[in-house]
Amino acid sequence: MSRRETSSTDGPRAGGALTPGRIAIAVLAVLLLVFIFENTRQVRIRLLIPEVSMALSVALLVTALLSAVCGYYAAARRRK
Repeated sequence: MSRRETSSTDGPRAGGALTPGRIAIAVLAVLLLVFIFENTRQVRIRLLIPEVSMALSVALLVTALLSAVCGYYAAARRRK
């Protein structure tokens, strides 16, 4: 089979392919969101010196987003 006969979406890098890794990430993301939004009570959080009061779901969401940003940054530096 020549290169012209194959579709550009064939192969492991196909944009719409549901790979086991993508499914696992989607399941973990849903579980994370369920966990975050089930914990909505108010908590006091100490940030070095100031103490703030906020919903636990907001604190968990901010922590998850900061973790994702740090992970993305570390992966991007590794690719260079």
